Amino acid sequence: MVWKPRVTVAAIIERDQRFLLVEEESAYGLQINQPAGHLEENEDLIAAVIREVREETAWQFEPEHLVAIQLWRRDPSTLTFLRVCFSGTCHSHDPHQALDAGVVATHWLTRDEVAAQQARLRSPLVLVGIDEYLSGNRYPLSLLQNYLDHE
Repeated sequence: MVWKPRVTVAAIIERDQRFLLVEEESAYGLQINQPAGHLEENEDLIAAVIREVREETAWQFEPEHLVAIQLWRRDPSTLTFLRVCFSGTCHSHDPHQALDAGVVATHWLTRDEVAAQQARLRSPLVLVGIDEYLSGNRYPLSLLQNYLDHE
């Protein structure tokens, strides 16, 4: 069997020193996460993060930078994730759009409010990503190169 990490994308969206997060059902109960999800077949990373933010929050997301590329696993017996973390802005909220299955609410939280919820974070990367963003980590989207269907 070939080992492969799961590729995911996540969005750090700040407005007025608050971050857009989702509260979602998981195997561990209700947890807090950035808008995030899995890369789908035939999709590039930028399209994936735009789609995930729209599905989970009903906001249109405009990626502006890469914040981090993170390799994570909870312990050796669990799956490994390669997480590509973006930052950007959102606009055009659709309050009538149903949110993705499992998402029960969205919240705008300060960094300290997120830290206070540490036991409920989907992974430690939620707070790590916010701290990386706040420390100024910004990399150009041009680092991502898409060669799908390219000879």
